[in-house]
Amino acid sequence: MRENLGVLQRILEIGIVPIIRTKSADDALKVAEAINKGGVKILEVTMTVPNAISVIEKVTREFSEVLLGAGTVLDAETARASMLAGAKFVVTPCLNPDVIRICRRYSIPVIPGTMTPTEILTAWESGADLVKVFPVDSIGGPKYIKAVKAPLPQVGLVPTGGVTLENTPEFIRAGADAVAVGTSLVDSKAVAEGKFDLIAENARKFVEAVRSAR
Repeated sequence: MRENLGVLQRILEIGIVPIIRTKSADDALKVAEAINKGGVKILEVTMTVPNAISVIEKVTREFSEVLLGAGTVLDAETARASMLAGAKFVVTPCLNPDVIRICRRYSIPVIPGTMTPTEILTAWESGADLVKVFPVDSIGGPKYIKAVKAPLPQVGLVPTGGVTLENTPEFIRAGADAVAVGTSLVDSKAVAEGKFDLIAENARKFVEAVRSAR
């Protein structure tokens, strides 16, 4: 349980979870290296990346200082496989009680995906450590986070989907405990062109955006 608390503390301190969703395992490793160089010691590798479990194993081995999570986890079996590969937290796109249960069993922080206030509270009461709100840009953005936080101030929220460098400070000021960022940080064009230095620079900017808003 102490490790669980330590992982959560690091997520909350950093305040940003970069989402790696690439077309190849090789690109995922290069992106992970770039984000690490950019000073963000936390990553989420989604299960949509080819050979995602292998990528998690390699990132864990090569970047031991990075807090690595598994994303787009749809079932308990995948959650457990991710843990065994080295994932220190699990993120889902939707609310699956089985995934929450297995993460609680092994003291691995879980961040299930939700949309409505009912789903958010259900996830929290089911044992979620933080609650992902997705796709937040389709349901009101920072205003939605602020509205949900009013009746549910105890729930730690991680807005995902449409989070950008420009609106990150708004999400933090609205009450988000952290933000998860995909294409705004890991630009597919930059990956295709091998411009990983640009991704590293984006990572630095997102960290500063969170810091400045707090």
